[in-house]
Amino acid sequence: MLTAILIALPLIGGLWVVTNGGQQSKKLALGFSLSALILSLVMFFQFQNNAESQFVINVPWVPGLGISFHLAVDGISLLMILLTTVLTPLIIYSSFGHKYNKPHSFYGLILLMEMALIGVFTAMDGFLFYIFWELALIPIYFICLLWGGENRARITFKFFLYTIVGSLFMLVALIYLYTQTPGTHTFDLQALYQAGQALDINAQRAVFWGLFLAFAIKMPVFPLHTWQPDTYVVAPTQGTMLLSAIMLKMGIYGVIRWLLPTVPDGAAAYANIVIILSIIGVVYASLIAWVQKDLKRLIAYSSIAHIGVISAGLFSFSEQGLQGAVYQMLSHGVNVFMLFFIVDMIEQRTKTRILDNLGGVRAVAPKFATFFLLVVMASVALPLTNAFVGEFLLLNGIYQYNPYYSFIATTTIILSSVYMLNAYQKSMLGQINETTEKFEEPQAHEKHILWICAALIIFMGIYPKALLDVAAPAIQQIMSMIK
Repeated sequence: MLTAILIALPLIGGLWVVTNGGQQSKKLALGFSLSALILSLVMFFQFQNNAESQFVINVPWVPGLGISFHLAVDGISLLMILLTTVLTPLIIYSSFGHKYNKPHSFYGLILLMEMALIGVFTAMDGFLFYIFWELALIPIYFICLLWGGENRARITFKFFLYTIVGSLFMLVALIYLYTQTPGTHTFDLQALYQAGQALDINAQRAVFWGLFLAFAIKMPVFPLHTWQPDTYVVAPTQGTMLLSAIMLKMGIYGVIRWLLPTVPDGAAAYANIVIILSIIGVVYASLIAWVQKDLKRLIAYSSIAHIGVISAGLFSFSEQGLQGAVYQMLSHGVNVFMLFFIVDMIEQRTKTRILDNLGGVRAVAPKFATFFLLVVMASVALPLTNAFVGEFLLLNGIYQYNPYYSFIATTTIILSSVYMLNAYQKSMLGQINETTEKFEEPQAHEKHILWICAALIIFMGIYPKALLDVAAPAIQQIMSMIK
């Protein structure tokens, strides 16, 4: 029942905040999100570290069509739940320095999105997975549309169109798999695995593209990335955090849970193409990030580069690649959240994100500059930071597939060092100017957030075993199906 309660809690909270939140909306939303975090920690400490699905709820929903309300948690799901329930209250808390119109709607939508995200990470029925997948799109669409910046209607529509078209391809693929399940047709995940693996190679290839397009758009993978930079920039800061730190993980998770084990032969047939596209995305996005003047847009492109390495690692069909992908989802979520939070703090204090207008912040706000430097070091995969663990495993996995691909993918570390350190130099070092001379150190709630992120970066970099061991049995089970 814990899984169902964990989904129901933000759902009830979201509806309560929307209808009765008023001026207390942000505090109510924070309370409900912290309650979900506590429940997920209870789940974490009760979790038995094996490959079996746990905290299962399986209730017939539409029996005539073989649809069940089937939720369960394994090691990979559990880590994604933790990522969601840790970052959601931080995202809400980070907004305490902002004033939004209709706060009850804004914070209610964040909680409803948390509900849908947890549903995506726990659904074990194909139709239920699709429902949660689509439900996650609705809150973020309205968050971006109603509280976004300039040209938000056009940019948000592009984001919505990309995502909904990809989702329709996924739905077609799931329905086809459903028709291939033996006996009484069902959307149960294990039955879909059996049906997909029994298909001939041509059918597997077709199903692969149906699923992959949906997941690749969400991640996003080059060249399906064009919606991302504009959406990240125009969205309100908390919307950008939701998109980058949590929502894009839906695509990576979908590849791990729903694509690779379902049509392994089809995925293997196109693995080389996907890896090449992913590596092109790494180099392309890194070079574009290098020349950006807007710090928020720079981080948006850096996210595409890091996701390219994850995508390439996934399709290396190696255990290290899968381990790296899972761990990097967590690391990237923490790091990109902290980066966008720091950009928001800079913009709140200086009214600009343009690097050429900044400079000298370290002289007036050394504590802030130190936090910024830490997350920059994590972003460039410095040893003993969280991203180093994931990057090392991913590059190891890619190397096993093709050493030349690994060499090219390694440029993400080199290029990210160039553009991230350049951004730090331009914004934090140099001479103080009129824009930065009154830059303030972090306030109390900002310090809380920065210290939590810093602790996670260091803990995950020094002791990755604590989280890798949780996911290991589930990863090994998936490897047994795709090898």
